[in-house]
This record gives sequence, structure tokens and C-alpha cells, in this order.
Amino acid sequence: MSKISIRPLDDRVVIEPMAAEETTAGGIVLPDAAQEKPQRGTVVAVGPGKLLDSGERGELSVSVGDEVIYGKYGGTEIEIDGSDVKILREADILAKVV
Repeated sequence: MSKISIRPLDDRVVIEPMAAEETTAGGIVLPDAAQEKPQRGTVVAVGPGKLLDSGERGELSVSVGDEVIYGKYGGTEIEIDGSDVKILREADILAKVV
């Protein structure tokens, strides 16, 4: 995804999930219904940060292009510009892949 036409608010992040595994380690092909939801993805847009009590914005610890691991059922899945993306809060991101 090169350019996305969405700007998340506050501490929300837009993630493009990686493709689900289509085969098992043993080479068995999995049908769509048996494939697990991916829990890794690439950050494609970030919000300006959470508004703090002081009136300033908190800085996000992820940025566009980072590969992250997030909770299996967190966030909201939507389609934007023909691509399926997930919008979630920064707190729902479990780790950044380094």
C-alpha cells in the first residue's frame, strides 16, 4: 500500500495485516475458514497522539512502516481504497518487530 486516504485520530493506528498462512508446516493446504487471523502487520498511518491533561499531545511509539504484532481480536477491520486494514489504539499493539 503506497498512499492511504485516511488519517486516524488521537492515539489510533492504521495497520495493513500480513497475509494469513495458507499451508501448515507439514505442507497441508488450509481452506479460508481454517486459516487463523494474522496478528502481524505494517503500520500505514498514525494519529497525532493522545491529548494529555496538559493540553499537549503524547508521542506515539510506532511510526509509518513499522512492523508490529497486535492482539488477535483487537481493533476494527475495514476496507479502504480496495485494501483491508485494521484500525486500533496504540495500547492494542503488543510489540514492534525489530
